[in-house]
Parts: sequence; C-alpha cells; structure tokens
Amino acid sequence: MKKLFAAVNILIVVLILSIPVYAGVPMATVDATVNRVLDVLRDPKLKTPAAKEIKKEKLRVIYKDMFDEMEFSRRTLTRNWNKFSPDQRVEFVNLFEKVLERTYIDKILDYSNEKIVFYKETMLAENQAEIQSKVITSSKEIPIFYRMILKDSKWKVYDVVVENVSLVQNYRTQFNDILNKNTPEQLLEILRKKVKEH
Repeated sequence: MKKLFAAVNILIVVLILSIPVYAGVPMATVDATVNRVLDVLRDPKLKTPAAKEIKKEKLRVIYKDMFDEMEFSRRTLTRNWNKFSPDQRVEFVNLFEKVLERTYIDKILDYSNEKIVFYKETMLAENQAEIQSKVITSSKEIPIFYRMILKDSKWKVYDVVVENVSLVQNYRTQFNDILNKNTPEQLLEILRKKVKEH
C-alpha cells in the first residue's frame, strides 16, 4: 500500500511539474519571437529612412522562423490545395508570403512603442495552441490571437486573428471566390501581378 501511495505521489509530482513546461512552450515561443520583432523596430540604428530595407530584411528572417508558411497556405486554400501541382504549391507559398509582406509591413513599421501583453494560452489539441495577446494603445486595446502548430518539435504560427478576424479565413474567402471561376494557374497569375504592382 505504501509503495502504491508513493508511486501515485511521484506520478502527481511529475504531472504537476510537466504541465507548466509543456503548456508554456507555445506562449514562450511566440512571446520571444514578437520581442525579437520589437527589438528590430526599436533599434535606434535602424530609425533612418535609409535603414528601412535592412529593417525589412531582419523582419523577413524572423517571419520565416515564426510562421509555418506551408501550413498557413494549405489552410488558406483548404480543399483547393489538392488542385495545385507540387510546383504550383511552392510558387503559391512564395507569392502569398510576398503579398502578406506588402500588405502588412508598413503597419508593422509604424509601430510606436505600444505595449504588448500575452495573457492566455489554450491548447486546442495535443499539437495545436492558441495564444491570446493584446496591443495596448493610448486609446484602445487590440486583441491579437496567434494559432500555433507543433511540427518537428517546434511551435510555429499558422494563423493570426486580429480583432476577431482570422487572416486564414479572410484570404480563404478571397481565394475560394477566385478558384470557383478560375484555375490554380490563373490565381497564381493574379498573385504575380499583385506582387509586381508594389
């Protein structure tokens, strides 16, 4: 009986010690990555207009480390993903990344020392989590949720929800509308033109 009691105690201790380590990894990962972004944005050496491209390149490196681009793209296309050839998929992922950068980079570069708070982590599945954060400005709080997936022992972001609007859902609707009337190649051509416009 004593041995059983001791074994249960050890099991409870292991579980208690394991939970914070496991549950804390997704939030710690995204928190650390966002802080890397903030370090770039706050760097006084990168404040000049001439340093804008250097700043963008540093942010690109962090983005690639933070996002699972393949997962992000696949979830955006959903059932249409299977209509793309392997080469088309690779091109779509690259073009989509460029479209996102051109859409959001100026907003990111406009950051002016707002406070960012990470406050909740929810495990959606064994390998998926949602991290809730908010950007606190002088006039309001903007909720930003990061949805993450665990692949190859690393947590990466596959969707961002800003003020209850999912990036994946937003682009999924747009791409579905296009692909209902057009081929994957035609969607790629639309994205190529969009990238060239900027």
